[in-house]
Amino acid sequence: MKIKAAVFDLDGLLIDSEPLWQIAEVEVLNSLGVPLTAEMCHQTVGLRIDEAIAYWFERYPWTGPGVNEVADIVVDQMLRLIRDHARAMPGAWELVEFLDGIKVPIAVATSSRSILAEAAIRSLGLRDMVQSLHSAQDLEHGKPHPGVYLNAASHLGVDPVHCVAFEDSINGVISAKAARMYCVAVPYPQWRDDPRFIIADQKLESLEAADKQWWEALAGGGE
Repeated sequence: MKIKAAVFDLDGLLIDSEPLWQIAEVEVLNSLGVPLTAEMCHQTVGLRIDEAIAYWFERYPWTGPGVNEVADIVVDQMLRLIRDHARAMPGAWELVEFLDGIKVPIAVATSSRSILAEAAIRSLGLRDMVQSLHSAQDLEHGKPHPGVYLNAASHLGVDPVHCVAFEDSINGVISAKAARMYCVAVPYPQWRDDPRFIIADQKLESLEAADKQWWEALAGGGE
């Protein structure tokens, strides 16, 4: 196994957006009578926003705007929050800069809509270092389906087995592993102790641990 490319999840991995998603989802869904709390938002981490809204509609059906319209409202709120409050996760900017400096192809594979992903990586100052950005929004299935990761590898021109995926959610880890990538889990602090992360190939406390020495040990393996 030799690592030739890196594929990053976005929310909760590169950008500390989980609190922002919670604010947006709770605000919008509470206005529709859904008793959503920030803690309850953990149940839909890693899903596309339309899938997350559909999940809550099945449990707390409301009258008025449909699932897609509500998803659009949440996205609009997220755009404002990202532009005002975007913050990189610890070690994220440094790792991407390091990989870009040693000419490792980099992609982002996210469940977020393209417009949000673009806004996020631009706000973090990462856009020029990311060769391709892939959203599951136009795919038949989002994560945990491997489609978005397979698309990322294809556009980079690298076999998935030679890609390392960085993920913070269980759904994301399942997606990356189903794509046959080497998966490094960097769980968001609130669910770091979830035993299901055992399916990842490695687990790090934060991206700060993915330094030059760590990368050389990972990527220096034989074919």
